[in-house]
Amino acid sequence: MLDAESTIRQHINRDEDCAEASIQLMAMRVVMLGLISERNRLGGEERLLDVDERLKADCRAAGRGPFKGPLKGARGRRVR
Repeated sequence: MLDAESTIRQHINRDEDCAEASIQLMAMRVVMLGLISERNRLGGEERLLDVDERLKADCRAAGRGPFKGPLKGARGRRVR
């Protein structure tokens, strides 16, 4: 969709006809609305966060503690 929007902007900036790219973009949006409707029918009506809200949210992975991998050999290499 971003490529189609970019193409439309380029056509407009060059004062060219952008009807074909606009129709393709509208078709993509219709498909997107269908996917959103299907998601909502399946119970996924949760509100999607925008970029600012995602950055403010504390979504860091939980600390796992120190690495407890395989023991190291005499030269400090991992034993395989």
